[in-house]
Amino acid sequence: MKKIFSALRITGLLVLAIVLANATLETGDQSIFEAYPIIWLVLGVVLLIGIAIEVSVAALDRTLYLSLKPEARKEYDLFLAEKEKNRFAWIRRTYDKLLDKKPIEKEEEIILDHNYDGIKELDNNLPPWWLYGFYASIIFAGIYLARYHIFDGATQKEEYLVEVAEAKAAVEEYKKNAKGLVDANTVELLTGEEDINAGKAIFSGNCAACHKIDGGGGIGPNLTDSYWILGGGIKNVFNTISEGGRAGKGMVSWKTDLKPDEIAQVASYVLSLHGTTPADPKDPEGELWEDPDARVDEVEVKMEDSTSVEIQMDYEEAEK
Repeated sequence: MKKIFSALRITGLLVLAIVLANATLETGDQSIFEAYPIIWLVLGVVLLIGIAIEVSVAALDRTLYLSLKPEARKEYDLFLAEKEKNRFAWIRRTYDKLLDKKPIEKEEEIILDHNYDGIKELDNNLPPWWLYGFYASIIFAGIYLARYHIFDGATQKEEYLVEVAEAKAAVEEYKKNAKGLVDANTVELLTGEEDINAGKAIFSGNCAACHKIDGGGGIGPNLTDSYWILGGGIKNVFNTISEGGRAGKGMVSWKTDLKPDEIAQVASYVLSLHGTTPADPKDPEGELWEDPDARVDEVEVKMEDSTSVEIQMDYEEAEK
């Protein structure tokens, strides 16, 4: 037992040294051992000092014991035995109070008059721990009843729904600032010069072989017109680059080679090619694609432009 307490005292001394070092030294985001490697040496010295103190105290105690007369040694041994016996007596006393049971030698005091074929019944008290727990449950039930059935407190289901909604909002807010988490459903058209230039660099190194450097199309389709095989717009183009084109004959998937934010940059650059004039454009492929999210005023302008063109053509025909 003495060795166990000695080990605990030495361990406590080391822990105290570490706590004091953390409280007095500036470490920033690093641990105390990373910021000050010399702490290992200090702890080693503290460990040696602790061991030396324990050994010295044990040696002194042994010397004093051997210096005693035989009768004094016996008295000292009896004192230590009694002390060891009563070391954890408070635990036993607390345990007995929690059970509130009669010792076997006093059971005669609580025997009832019942006798069932020689079997007698003891009138033990309920254990205090159980009785107090029962009273606490009654108090809790009253508080719960008032909170949720009288004052209309939020139920567990309502609390769960609120927490789920807050968690979803937090995730969405995090996604707004984390480009790496973008996907075909959350991607947005990038118009910044830095993103467009990054997309152009990726396009030149990976896509130009099939679509040509100006996007006019080679093995792959023309990317400058309004016709798309798998749909236009940032979401469709992102999905096509990520998942690949038509099975067996379309473009391969690039999601294992490019990060989501890089795919968004390439898709945005591809859309920036729309309306440009490549050197040798390939004939349109796919279907004419119109942005379903286009603003009403943009549609009206297009309609007005087309109407004016038709009027101009009718006027020219009339003059002829």
